[in-house]
Amino acid sequence: MNDKRELEIIKIIKQNNGVSSKEIFEVFSEPISYATVKRLLSKLVEQNLLTVKGVGKSTRYLISINYDLFYPIDINKYYEKEIDERNIKPHFNLQLITDTLKKVNLFTDDESLRLNLLQEKFKKNVSKLSEIEFKKELERLAIDLSWKSSQIEGNTYSLLETERLLKEKETAKGKTKAEAVMLLNHKEAIDFLIENPDYLSSLSVSKVEDIHSILMKELGIAKNIRRARVGISGTNYRPLDNDFQIVEALTEMCDLINSKNNIFEKALLILLLISYIQPFVDGNKRTARIVCNAILMNHQYCPISFRTVDSVEYKKSMLLFYEQNNISSFKEIFISQFEFAVKTYF
Repeated sequence: MNDKRELEIIKIIKQNNGVSSKEIFEVFSEPISYATVKRLLSKLVEQNLLTVKGVGKSTRYLISINYDLFYPIDINKYYEKEIDERNIKPHFNLQLITDTLKKVNLFTDDESLRLNLLQEKFKKNVSKLSEIEFKKELERLAIDLSWKSSQIEGNTYSLLETERLLKEKETAKGKTKAEAVMLLNHKEAIDFLIENPDYLSSLSVSKVEDIHSILMKELGIAKNIRRARVGISGTNYRPLDNDFQIVEALTEMCDLINSKNNIFEKALLILLLISYIQPFVDGNKRTARIVCNAILMNHQYCPISFRTVDSVEYKKSMLLFYEQNNISSFKEIFISQFEFAVKTYF
């Protein structure tokens, strides 16, 4: 929300929740037309930041119950405060999956239109490719995804070194065995999903565990749902620490995603919620990125490599969701990376 007029409208409604468009117009700090006020209010309603009560002259505008989920936050300004200075939601939000996310559309009409047009472009591009050409492009994306997903987790292989490793099994000098294994596991998980395209047509806890097991192979990391508390670097947010509650949250997540019809919502929810629940000792975000792509590919949507995302910005946006349950910054990453994938591959 870069428009200062929208910010002022939000401020006015926060101070006088249940206010009419005329009342907003009358107290606005600078000259503005009544038609502009009405247009901005409609935009804010469409963005799930405001709700409307009443009709006609009785119409009143209120802050939406989903305001915290969508309100655009200046992420650089947010992180000017150190960890202990930030006012955060420190504990797992038990209502987030079963209530908040169940009742709301994550994308605005404009965002949905943009994503759907990109998907149509992807389908058109793919229709022109031979089977061999399609497989070649998919392999190129798989290499990029393996590299970037691993880089986000601290892997120091370059993209070129990753390509040599995955194509020729040539390890890079000066790198650890664990780094090579991490990359090879990514490729194995992607290959498994390509060979079994409908494996995640219906999401379940056991299937999420299966993908995690492939990604953690030979890395000395426990493959089952964790039974101990975990801390997350860079934040005071603490996820659930009871394994029964973790399984319950994962089950609720699967039920939520299976109930959604919008494929983009399914993919975005996977990225956010596996990371938020932190069901495993390690490898949560890696699992989320692979399962996200499995859902996209299962429905013949363009997969995402995340190749151009900045690793630090990715982590900051995810931490923002942990701390505020706010998706605005990470949603921008998702949309931009889907656009990049459509325009770069296939």
